[in-house]
Amino acid sequence: MAAASSRIRWNRVGRWALICVFAFVIYLYVGPARTWVTTYAEAKRKREDVVHLREQNDRLRERKQTLKRAGAVELEARKLGMVKAGEKLYVVE
Repeated sequence: MAAASSRIRWNRVGRWALICVFAFVIYLYVGPARTWVTTYAEAKRKREDVVHLREQNDRLRERKQTLKRAGAVELEARKLGMVKAGEKLYVVE
């Protein structure tokens, strides 16, 4: 009887080995899955940044075109309160 009780039950060992392997495989997937989720979220934020930067680029290109017109620089300077040499500045309040 002692020999029968000291036997290794291979079906239980096999089950536990399978459970351990399964747990290990899941553990190996957790890190890359978490990295993928954070990378996906960051890519979404970067796409939004690109959209905003493209809009800003379009506005700046339009501004560049308006400043290329004759008299545009002088008009902008006068908006800032600058006067030409020899002119008198009058401030109306």
